[in-house]
Amino acid sequence: MPAIPDAVVSFPVFQRLAVAGSLGLRNAFQYKVVSSSMSEIIGEQPAESKRLRVDIFSDIACPWCFIGKRRFEQGVESFEYSQNVDVYWHAYQLDPSLPDNYDGSEAEYLSKMKGLDQSQVQQMLQHVTAQAAEEGLAYDFENLKVANSFTALRVLEYAKQHGAGNEMKELLLSAHFEKGLDTGNVQTLLELAGSLGLDAQELGAQIEAGAYAEEVNADISQAQQLGISGVPFFVLDGKYGISGAQPAEVFSNALTQVYAENVQAQ
Repeated sequence: MPAIPDAVVSFPVFQRLAVAGSLGLRNAFQYKVVSSSMSEIIGEQPAESKRLRVDIFSDIACPWCFIGKRRFEQGVESFEYSQNVDVYWHAYQLDPSLPDNYDGSEAEYLSKMKGLDQSQVQQMLQHVTAQAAEEGLAYDFENLKVANSFTALRVLEYAKQHGAGNEMKELLLSAHFEKGLDTGNVQTLLELAGSLGLDAQELGAQIEAGAYAEEVNADISQAQQLGISGVPFFVLDGKYGISGAQPAEVFSNALTQVYAENVQAQ
């Protein structure tokens, strides 16, 4: 059995999860993006398919989640069997206590509401901005709108169920960290959905009715049950977890070794 990289941790509890072979898949970034919630997935993966499933728990208000998304994509692109990777996005909230809207900057929120030293906050934001820039991302914390991500995650769930989960994930992260848009504002979220060709009117009515809260809460609850306390968190083949925005080569090496293990097992 191939060794798993040091950055990858084994989680035996995941071994009882399975993948349904009948789920609809959608191509994006040279790998397949699946929109279904993990809690709804049943059945067994055919042995001859040699597919590799990756479940990703992340928050659209998490700066490392955008960075981790880019690094993961790079890792998949350099993986020999990238076309055999199936990706499932799952919701998570790093800070459920965030207000729907906060009248102040990210630095002010972290300093005043979380009790962090102002100089420490600035150093932290500068560091993450530099890390993002290395991945081609232009973070703008000066204009970032601090907002609770729960409604945005509900919109993301709608997009997932309509075949646009990966596109909406990218759009929400960019809107929040690069474009200074208010991702806690329903109208802003509807405009983003409409830009992807989704039915903004239908979505607006469903959001107003409280739709998709159950699915988001189910993802968050499942993450807690699995012991996930920080994101991004990547689960490979239902058995191995990678925590944090690791370098692209960590993802590529892990995918290669877990895939080899699957092929040998078959």
